[in-house]
Amino acid sequence: MAIEVILREDVEHLGTMGDVVKVKPGYARNYLLPRGIAATASRKNVAAIEHQKRLVEDKRERERKQALGVADQVEGMVLEVRARAGEEDKLYGSVTNLDIEKLLRAQGKDVDRRRIDLQDPIKRLGTYRITVGIAHDVKATITLKVLAEESTEE
Repeated sequence: MAIEVILREDVEHLGTMGDVVKVKPGYARNYLLPRGIAATASRKNVAAIEHQKRLVEDKRERERKQALGVADQVEGMVLEVRARAGEEDKLYGSVTNLDIEKLLRAQGKDVDRRRIDLQDPIKRLGTYRITVGIAHDVKATITLKVLAEESTEE
């Protein structure tokens, strides 16, 4: 026996917000309903969820337009970072997404470091193309030049 509930938010392996799904009564009673993740599927609740879905969709669209504006500004940006390097252009230390976040912030672009797609820290001099996630589905690509620090030895 299963009961129908309306999901109020996305639930992995079950459905997305606004979906009407059948679940076991214990799962609904003990987990989904008390946490506010789902509501029982009545006509009133279906109408309320539909309205809420439209509001969320409008908000997502506004955020997406704003993110596209930021992406246009960030796309193609060339950043330079100076670091101490030794033999074979190996860095003493590395350039991480935190360093890139600071460089972007210095340019007036507020990007979360967790959205900077850097698989491993950069440990060599050179030019790198890095993808930056601005929002959920909006990305931009920047160029990062890692240059040797000017030596002060005479």
